[in-house]
Amino acid sequence: MSTPTSPMPEPSAPAALAVPAPATWQLSILTVWHPALGMAVDPVAVLARDTAPDANPAQHVAWVPLVYDEADPWRERLAEGVTPAKVDRWQEEHGVCQLSPTEVPPGATDLRHAAELVLDQLLAEVIPALPPRDGA
Repeated sequence: MSTPTSPMPEPSAPAALAVPAPATWQLSILTVWHPALGMAVDPVAVLARDTAPDANPAQHVAWVPLVYDEADPWRERLAEGVTPAKVDRWQEEHGVCQLSPTEVPPGATDLRHAAELVLDQLLAEVIPALPPRDGA
């Protein structure tokens, strides 16, 4: 059974008909250490959470392709479960793994779509601007 999505307005529909993202949605970019830059700015995933008590899904992770090994630290963290307290702690940490909150993109129809839109933006604009991981 598929998850129902909000109706998408027609391209010619007025902006007032667009469905706003729920205030309970929270998106974060998960980054790891970039050896060539010497800081944790290498995006490996987008974590999307819905804090509403009846949220389905309550979270979704959109992974950057081809960075499986680099993303291992975040895979290990997320495997232990995601709670509001952990997210708060991760936001305060300044080490090899970092979490940076980001805006919900306009036009997102559901939580998964919001994460995929942020991932698309990372793939199109941010990741190509980074130097190679090996520093070459």
